Amino acid sequence: MKNQSVTNNLDWISVFIYILLVIMGWLNIYSSSLSLSDADFTLDLTQFYGKQLLSIGLAIPLIFIVLSVDGKFYEKFSSIIYIIGLLSLAGLFVFGKTIKGQANWYSFGAFGLQPSEFVKAATSLALAKYLSDVQVNLKDFNRQLQALGIIFIPVLLIVIHDPGSALIFMTLFFVLYREGLPPWYLWTGFIAIILFVLALILKPWAVVLIAAGVTTLLYFRSRIVDRNIIASAIAMVMISGFVFSVDYVFESVFKQHHRDRFNILLGKEVDMKGIGYNTNQSEIAIGSGGWFGKGFLEGTQTKGGFVPEQHTDYIFTTVGEEWGFLGSMVVIALFVGLIFRIIYLSERQKTKFSRVYGYCVACILFIHFFVNIAMVAGIFPTIGVPLPFFSYGGSGLWGFTILLFIFLKMDANKVNEW
Repeated sequence: MKNQSVTNNLDWISVFIYILLVIMGWLNIYSSSLSLSDADFTLDLTQFYGKQLLSIGLAIPLIFIVLSVDGKFYEKFSSIIYIIGLLSLAGLFVFGKTIKGQANWYSFGAFGLQPSEFVKAATSLALAKYLSDVQVNLKDFNRQLQALGIIFIPVLLIVIHDPGSALIFMTLFFVLYREGLPPWYLWTGFIAIILFVLALILKPWAVVLIAAGVTTLLYFRSRIVDRNIIASAIAMVMISGFVFSVDYVFESVFKQHHRDRFNILLGKEVDMKGIGYNTNQSEIAIGSGGWFGKGFLEGTQTKGGFVPEQHTDYIFTTVGEEWGFLGSMVVIALFVGLIFRIIYLSERQKTKFSRVYGYCVACILFIHFFVNIAMVAGIFPTIGVPLPFFSYGGSGLWGFTILLFIFLKMDANKVNEW
């Protein structure tokens, strides 16, 4: 009877969008897996599309398992789930298999598992559990450090192997802001990003002069009666130190392929046959689709294999070429609709735990969606962020499925939480 209640109260709008995205994703993986000589429909489970079909098949019982577990289980055991997730990340340093220079996989024969995809849900549960504590007030500095620690511990374990996945966790800052984190944290982050990019384009002293001018203008234009010149001076010293350290970080900390991708994006290098090849071919494929696309299985760039990794991080290029601008807008609309639906459902939750977790889900899906689309469109560096439910990979599909359906389970149970 309890399972019947969960089924009846499940948000079928979100489920329907999920199903559409998974089906459309598989169709594009199928198309990107075929060569120009493949004219007829084939089903080969050894190909990427065949393996993805198996992953989709395994995702179905995974959904039923997630929905069959009592909603309170995720809150009660969130800390344990989080610790297990951290241990799975730490284990990569010893047992991880290196694939394409990144030791972020566990290998079980022909089967591989990427733990970082599942730790997103574990971290979201832990953060929701912590913030739902009645004694937690994010105006308190110690509470802020503890909340940030929940986010940064997995980041530190992931960033060495997979900087792209580590970036995803930064979006949880928006969840903290929603729950009372002082806004200066976000402003500091945005300003740091702007200063970093400017320091790569301009000379450090020029960036410092610009920052000094803006700071002076804000100081004298401020309507705050008690202007603090000491605080402003300290801020300028910190800004100057940060700006002059950018070059060292860029040359000594970043890897060569990261530097190349930033230089290509900023127009400092033009290497269409080397590091800029992926982005260039991606733009060609998307642009060649026009308004209505070339048709399913008719993409010459796609079937010709011109876009590397097209079935994974660059899967959206297949959408652009074969489905055109209108098809791309449909896919984008589905993602935006799902994200806003999750936010809407989050605001209707009767417990703070489920509301915070819902916002975590929305933020994680958004950053994946936004960065991936921006990456294939050439307005963001290539950092290896998959498109949820679309990109090839069992770990990614299962991780996003668990992330989403845990929240849908919580939402379905809210009628019993009075």
